[in-house]
Amino acid sequence: MCSEGLRERYVNPYTDFAFKLLFGTDLNKEILIGFLNALFDGKQVIEDVTYLNTEHLGSKETDRRAVFEVYCENEKGEKILIEMQRGEQQFFKDRSIYYATYPIREQAIKGEIWDYELKAVYVIGILNFALDDVSSSSFRHEVKLMDTTTHEVFFDKLTFVYLEMPKFHKTEQELDTLFDKWMFVLKNLARLMERPTALQERVFNRLFEAAEIAQFSKENLYAYEESLKVYRDWNNVIDTAIQKGIARGMEEGLVKGMEEGIAKGEWMKAQTIAGNLKNAGLSIAEIAKVTGLSEDEINSL
Repeated sequence: MCSEGLRERYVNPYTDFAFKLLFGTDLNKEILIGFLNALFDGKQVIEDVTYLNTEHLGSKETDRRAVFEVYCENEKGEKILIEMQRGEQQFFKDRSIYYATYPIREQAIKGEIWDYELKAVYVIGILNFALDDVSSSSFRHEVKLMDTTTHEVFFDKLTFVYLEMPKFHKTEQELDTLFDKWMFVLKNLARLMERPTALQERVFNRLFEAAEIAQFSKENLYAYEESLKVYRDWNNVIDTAIQKGIARGMEEGLVKGMEEGIAKGEWMKAQTIAGNLKNAGLSIAEIAKVTGLSEDEINSL
């Protein structure tokens, strides 16, 4: 891919390069802090973060094409794992729980007496798909361990926040909160040619500066182009699979429909014959033997 092929002004945050550029570098740390504080909405205030190595989280190679991770801890030592989920996975929730165990287990103090006290762990999933088994129209889901009898939080140090991006539909004029604005920019950044009037907070100054493709070095531009190519290839693979699934479903549905139509036609024909035989005075048992209909079906004629 060559740079002349790029028409967008700002990067696509659903690409590996752009997501990590905006949220996973010390240079743009204030962007991540601003996003997290808007997400937590006063429940806690993050003043600083330290980036941690994601390699020991155990992500498999197949995951890395669909999931991008930023792993950090705040000034209180609480662990925060932010994942950009580009593609839906069959056991998405299982995977999410599995990877949450890494920030928990690494807190064990080796070689010393440890009382098992844990720092809080937050797993934040930015999902570029809608969850199949969630009927709610809400795009944000906050999940904790809960007592199912009292409906009270049983353990408040493990929190999962899932953001279903396809369910966020607000326009610029409908953005009420700072978090709404973050959701809007995440969903629409690659489509924007100008900074929206509604996004005038200082934290967005840095975001739009960092996201502007024209300001990239030659190396960063090449890296982004390659990442964008992977993103487009991934989408093409998914779209092709969906279209093939639809075509196969239609073909199977047509065959099934024809079979059902033939069966129904034969059943209606048998009913007509049964009615004629019944009128001719044959016994129910004899009619059933000839037509293959049950005696109840014949009696109902």
